[in-house]
Amino acid sequence: LWQLIPLSRLLALTLVCCLLLAIVLWATHFLGKRLGFNLEDRITILFAASKKSMATGVPMAQVLFATSAVGTIILPLMIFHQIQLMVCAVLAQRYAQREEEPAPGETRCASS
Repeated sequence: LWQLIPLSRLLALTLVCCLLLAIVLWATHFLGKRLGFNLEDRITILFAASKKSMATGVPMAQVLFATSAVGTIILPLMIFHQIQLMVCAVLAQRYAQREEEPAPGETRCASS
């Protein structure tokens, strides 16, 4: 399969997958904020909204399409999933490193 598809098409497909993931991540973040969810809920929404690709896509493709065509059909899904894993790993690390904001009415105590 990798030898049948020209490198230029693979790069174009990768760019389209990156753009699609960026749109989904931005939309879920924007809508979560717009709907008034707190930061923790928005983080959950961000990660849960884009995580349905390989787990549901491959079994559906196997049921819907001929066995010989499944590889070609799920190629965009495989690329999207890898990009998704890498981007979300970076996002998760950034969210983990952020300083926790105190809840309303809470005060921070300096620990020694």
